[in-house]
Amino acid sequence: QVQLEESGGGSVQTGGSLRLSCAASGYVYNYYCVAWFRQVPGQEREGVAAIDTARYTYYHDSVKGRFSISRDSAKYTAYLQMDSLKPEDSAIYYCAFEPQYCNSRSWGAYRNFRHWGQGKQVTVSS
Repeated sequence: QVQLEESGGGSVQTGGSLRLSCAASGYVYNYYCVAWFRQVPGQEREGVAAIDTARYTYYHDSVKGRFSISRDSAKYTAYLQMDSLKPEDSAIYYCAFEPQYCNSRSWGAYRNFRHWGQGKQVTVSS
């Protein structure tokens, strides 16, 4: 079983930056996909970015060039650096983990992930 603990997030003005961290504990896997999702009330959870142990990265079109996902394998931690934030980025952000390589076509589908963090609020004010 994998446990995910998120940290970071918070409130910032338009154009500001925030960073989210996701620390994994429990069983150690040799290959996996870690993704960040976000959700606003009344909407489906959407994939924001993903990275796997082969270091392939994937991004939602709306965050390309502004967000960056990375991981530190020694610390079993993944990060989401969010720059040039916009009000529409406001949401609860969730870390997700699945012990397989990210799928280039379906990485952003929340149903493909079984392990989730508790979520962190990100609020961007105009």
